[in-house]
Amino acid sequence: MPALAEKLKITPEDYLTAEIDAPTRSEYVQGEIYAIAGASDGHVTVNANLITLIKPHLRGSGCKPYINDMKVRIGTDDAYYYPDLLVSCDPADHKRNYIKQSPLLIVEILSSSTEAYDRGGKFAFYRQLTSLQEYVLIDPRTYRVDVFRRTPQNRWELFNFEGADAEVEFASINFHCPMQAVYEDVDFEMV
Repeated sequence: MPALAEKLKITPEDYLTAEIDAPTRSEYVQGEIYAIAGASDGHVTVNANLITLIKPHLRGSGCKPYINDMKVRIGTDDAYYYPDLLVSCDPADHKRNYIKQSPLLIVEILSSSTEAYDRGGKFAFYRQLTSLQEYVLIDPRTYRVDVFRRTPQNRWELFNFEGADAEVEFASINFHCPMQAVYEDVDFEMV
């Protein structure tokens, strides 16, 4: 019987060094690297709408939004993810060039291929961030935004916003906007 191929693990240092000049982005989870696929039109449109809405809201607050090319470090090099959007109010984070460690808010825009992981395994890693107050999942295929908020008891409570007439709230940054603004220009019929 042939021997099974051994899975090679990469060190966090090697991953970070390679990622700086890599032609494509990849995420790191406990020694393994996962390439990041391209995004749909709806995904990109929702992300552009969010940064356009949140950036002026945060102006002068000491908090900064970062979009999908900024890594978040989890634990002591357990994982490095590229969330679709994050907000950090930590001055130390503002001085870190390629990695943020203390986000207050993380947003992931779902796709059919990543939704289960974003809701499960990835959220389990994100919950390790003591700074994280809200984890937001947005479905670009329908008017639905799920906001998980950390309670004072360190539990996560779900706030679901659904329907075109809903108002979305990110309490961690005192942000409110109409659902229509989040989904502006999204074509739900696009395949």
